Amino acid sequence: MEGLTAVQGRVAEIQNRILMLSANRASSTSAAWSSAAAAAGLTGTAGASSGSAPGAGDGSAGAQVVAAASRYLGVPYAWGGTDPASGLDCSGLVQRVYKDLGIDLPRTSSQQATAGRPVASLAEARPGDLVFFDNSSSRAGIDHVGIYIGDGKMIAAPQAGEVVKVQSVGDPSLIRRVLPDAPAAAPAAARAVPGAGMAGVPYADLFVSAGARHGVEPALLAAVAKTESGFDSSAVSPAGATGLMQFMPATARGLGVDPRNPASAVDGAARYLRQLTDQFGSTDLALAAYNAGPGAVSRAGGIPPYPETRSYVSKVLSAAEAYS
Repeated sequence: MEGLTAVQGRVAEIQNRILMLSANRASSTSAAWSSAAAAAGLTGTAGASSGSAPGAGDGSAGAQVVAAASRYLGVPYAWGGTDPASGLDCSGLVQRVYKDLGIDLPRTSSQQATAGRPVASLAEARPGDLVFFDNSSSRAGIDHVGIYIGDGKMIAAPQAGEVVKVQSVGDPSLIRRVLPDAPAAAPAAARAVPGAGMAGVPYADLFVSAGARHGVEPALLAAVAKTESGFDSSAVSPAGATGLMQFMPATARGLGVDPRNPASAVDGAARYLRQLTDQFGSTDLALAAYNAGPGAVSRAGGIPPYPETRSYVSKVLSAAEAYS
């Protein structure tokens, strides 16, 4: 075993030297990256890694992400790792790659799942998108992330005892796109990561995943939770509404929701808001119906003239704007 440990240590040392050499060689391509990044509205420098992974060589911003990620192939996994010299974990790899390209992302996979905007399915994913997974049966929420490289593959730091490598994506819980769709350059002040206002919000990963499933903005779900319960999953109102999203018992039964279970409650709220938005045609009226009931909105032909409901709609929309 001692001999094996020594060999593994020597391999890690060689890999790190190769990474340092690759980084030095990459500096010669920084001018090309700067041009591509400016066209995509990004900043920073990155070198291309020739033929290192699918999608790495077409010159697009997504290909630059893949090329940047490819430079870390072979780096050992280290839980909590953010330095390739000593090892990287899954979110440490993602944060490092995007930092190389001048984009700041949050530290953990659940926080990173609030960045950018949702991608509906793997069929619509592009190289450079982030793919997220809920692999833990003991805790609901995102706990793993990889960088999509095309052809159903991703670069990821899998687990202890392994290295950063290319592997099949499988069935991700959600997909997020951090890179801009439009190629136009933007002022530096306008290049903040979309969704950054959700970083640190309680249950952010649940809002993101439910929003992606049902076509509801995660910021709106977070705003409803903040206004309804102050993010308290054990809250009970004087009227009998329960949980994080404050469902009345009849509404919870109709949706098949366990209002005291955050994951169930958030998913139910996303489904309900989608139904209400489709029924009434606007977010304002959907929120009014969430607060006062669909019947009250139908009878009023708009937001009911209740001070509580009008205040509720205003508070939720203001909070959603802050989280966007």
